[in-house]
Amino acid sequence: MDQLPQHLDIDWTSCRAHGLCAELLPEHVTLDEWGYPLVDARPVPARTLRRARRAAADCPVLALRLAAA
Repeated sequence: MDQLPQHLDIDWTSCRAHGLCAELLPEHVTLDEWGYPLVDARPVPARTLRRARRAAADCPVLALRLAAA
């Protein structure tokens, strides 16, 4: 059974602009001028999914998550 495509989502009320997500996943997350993440709206490719899960798990305030596209 195929897994549904996933994309990155930010919980803006929790995000504190630590920037770790952009460090761990630079091909999908960049930072704005204040250090807050700007996420790529495209689905996360299978080759990057493992690192995307790690970035979400390593977020200090758990503001980054993977969601079904």
